Amino acid sequence: MRLSIAPEVAARYPECHTAVVVALGLDNSGSWPETESELTELEAEVRAGRRQMPGEDHPAIAAWHDLLRSFGTNPRRMRPSVDALGRRLAKSGRLPRISPLVDTCNLVSLRYTLPTGGYDLNHIRFGFTLRQARPGDEHIPLGQPEERERPVPGEIVYADGHQVLTRHWNHRDADNTKVTENTVDAVLFLEGISPVIAPDVLEEAQRELADRVAPHASSVTLHTFDPAQETTVTWVPTR
Repeated sequence: MRLSIAPEVAARYPECHTAVVVALGLDNSGSWPETESELTELEAEVRAGRRQMPGEDHPAIAAWHDLLRSFGTNPRRMRPSVDALGRRLAKSGRLPRISPLVDTCNLVSLRYTLPTGGYDLNHIRFGFTLRQARPGDEHIPLGQPEERERPVPGEIVYADGHQVLTRHWNHRDADNTKVTENTVDAVLFLEGISPVIAPDVLEEAQRELADRVAPHASSVTLHTFDPAQETTVTWVPTR
């Protein structure tokens, strides 16, 4: 399996770093007690006013807003995932429980203020490419399996062939590659913009996510991706 970044995207955004966690042989059913306990505690702190979610003035959120604007996306309409997640928690005092793995990604995302998401590896055909949208691309939005969207050319997307996995860099995932309780093999991405999120902080978040997932998987491997150094990272899924 491969993650690649189009040369024009790598050249334009050398400050964007990606950390990858590949988890195989997952048990993503039931509950992961540590994740559930920490999410419940976080929700209680937010409701009590002891913890504030970062807003648009937070350097990490502001950096993503600037990045989205750079290719024509309005970040107040199509918010970066960590921004949307924090706003949801701040407004309702609670986060939805999706599955243990997704809930764990959300927890790590909020702890480090960086976008974190995952895909069911067994629904990926060719691999992951971060590139500009092209004619013929199609996106099935999360929660709307009957819908078909056509990303605007120039929008930055994650794609698997012509299947768009995530629109507006990390705003919204696809329904057909989402992680569910039945997911056995998954790939997780964590993204940071340097120097706001230094590479060592991104790697710390990556290690924490891997450590949280490892007890529930037969195999967990880590990969880092620096577009200033390389445009492709490849791994061989083995349990």
